[in-house]
Amino acid sequence: MREGVLFEVTRESLETGLRGVPVGYCTTSYVDPQKGLFYVGRPVAELAAKDPLEVIYLLFYGEMGNTAQVAAFGGELKKRALCKEETIAHIEALPHTGRSMDVFAASLLIAGMYEGAEDYEEDCLSVIAKLPQIAATMINSHAGWGATPSPKPELGYIENFVHMLAPPSPKSEELVSAMRLFQIISLDHGGGNLSTFVGKAVASGLEPMYGALAAAMTALAGPRHGRANQDCLEFVNQVLKEVGANATPAAVEMLIRRKLAEGELVYGFGHAVLRAEDSRAAICYQYCQKHFPNHPLVKIAQLLRTEGAKVLKENPKISDPYPNVDAITGTMLSAAGFPYPEYFTVLFGLARCVGVAIQIVYERTQARGGKGTPIIRPAYFYKTR
Repeated sequence: MREGVLFEVTRESLETGLRGVPVGYCTTSYVDPQKGLFYVGRPVAELAAKDPLEVIYLLFYGEMGNTAQVAAFGGELKKRALCKEETIAHIEALPHTGRSMDVFAASLLIAGMYEGAEDYEEDCLSVIAKLPQIAATMINSHAGWGATPSPKPELGYIENFVHMLAPPSPKSEELVSAMRLFQIISLDHGGGNLSTFVGKAVASGLEPMYGALAAAMTALAGPRHGRANQDCLEFVNQVLKEVGANATPAAVEMLIRRKLAEGELVYGFGHAVLRAEDSRAAICYQYCQKHFPNHPLVKIAQLLRTEGAKVLKENPKISDPYPNVDAITGTMLSAAGFPYPEYFTVLFGLARCVGVAIQIVYERTQARGGKGTPIIRPAYFYKTR
């Protein structure tokens, strides 16, 4: 690489998903290959126990707010928290047969029609404020759980969301606690992950905020991105059925070796950027061990964490043999009282929309001295098939 050149295009760098190709700046977060996720220079582990509103404030303003500042920010969100009746009615009228993430993306498009101001900064605040009601209404309706309770934003950001959920299983303080943690670790993840990049790319054509976020959520929906936590939970359940809740480390190690030998996938390991265990995963493993140490899924997930990494480290071709965050979050949510994996990616989207929206505001109103970034238009070389 020549001096002053950040990245050289070679034949080998084409058709690789733009891996490692610099395209701009991210002012909210970054991922260190060894230390994991940082929000505005702060490791996510330092923020995991805070109120989600404090962390959203940090991403929005680029600094930690004091008590009065966070309260004032919360007041601004409360002013915008209630969706119009038309918005809710049309979300509830969406088909119940489609994939949950398709319905979530459609809900955001509907919200944009009724709630959008076509002003990126105002719509950023608006969508952050309204996301709990949009997501809860969509989940309740799609799942057939009945009417959504009236919002109570005074309860707190995630507390209000959990209040509005209407699952058949009872809710508990543990569920609120786990949802708060999941929200914080899922808010943002650098500028180049698929959903964030897609949302910003769509906004670069001057699509309004809600539409750009709907596009971002269709990107999040796939098994290579946001749906991975659902697939990992299915894998943990499969292992639990095969070895039992009281399995030994040796039994889990043997199962992993057999699956690899037979060409089967072992879910929940590896990361495109990280070269150490995902810091978000470590936080969730610790949380589960503290709150749900005897839950069968937690026992298996903890064994997969140690035995999987041990086996995968033997392969020198594997650059990251450690668990990622998806390996444990589905188990954590299930153990906390939300055993509905079809909606795990919606919960992910509830959080990630916040980070994407804030990044869109930067790219549309602040980048390049306020001019904003130009429309995304990478070059492709013609090639005969």
